[in-house]
Amino acid sequence: MRKSRRQIVNRIIEVFGAGFVALDLVAFFGVYRPLAIRLDTQAHHRAELRQTIRNLQVRVEVLKKYEAAQPDVAKALEDFASDRIPPRREGYSTADHFLHKVADAAGVKLGNIEFKLEPQHKDPLERLELEIAADGPYPGLIKFAHSLETADDFMLVREFQFTPGENFGPISLKLKADLYLTP
Repeated sequence: MRKSRRQIVNRIIEVFGAGFVALDLVAFFGVYRPLAIRLDTQAHHRAELRQTIRNLQVRVEVLKKYEAAQPDVAKALEDFASDRIPPRREGYSTADHFLHKVADAAGVKLGNIEFKLEPQHKDPLERLELEIAADGPYPGLIKFAHSLETADDFMLVREFQFTPGENFGPISLKLKADLYLTP
C-alpha cells in the first residue's frame, strides 16, 4: 500500500504541477503578454508625443523670433520702399538715367528703350516694363545685363536675347525687365 499511496501522491503532485504550468501559460498568454504589448504601444506613443512637443516648442521659439523682429521688418520695408523704389513721376527719368549710366560703364550703346506702365494696378507696387535694345561686344553686354540684375533698384530681368551682328560686327541684345515703382 505504501507504493500505491506514493503513486497517488505523485499523481496528485503531477496534476497540481501540470495545473500550475497550465495556469502559468494562461496567465502569460492571457494577461502578461497583452499587457506587455499594450505597455510597449503606450511607451511608443508617449515617445512620439514627446518628440511632437519638442518639435512644436522649436517652432514656437522660431515664431517668437519672427514676432520680435516684426517691427524691425516693417520699418525695413518702409525704408526700402522710400529709399530704393522711386515714385511713379520719378521712375521714368530714374530708369533712363540708370540705364545710360550702366551702359556707359559697360561700354555698350543703347538703342531703342521702351517703357510700358502696367495698365491695371493690383499690387502695392506698380510695374514698369522696360524693353531695351543694346549693341556692343559680348563681355560688355554681359556686364550690362549683370549690372541690371544686381542693381539696388527693385528691378527684375525677365529675359534677354543675343543676336549676332553682320560680318562679325557688334552683338545685339534685346532685354526685357520690370522696374517696380511706388504708385
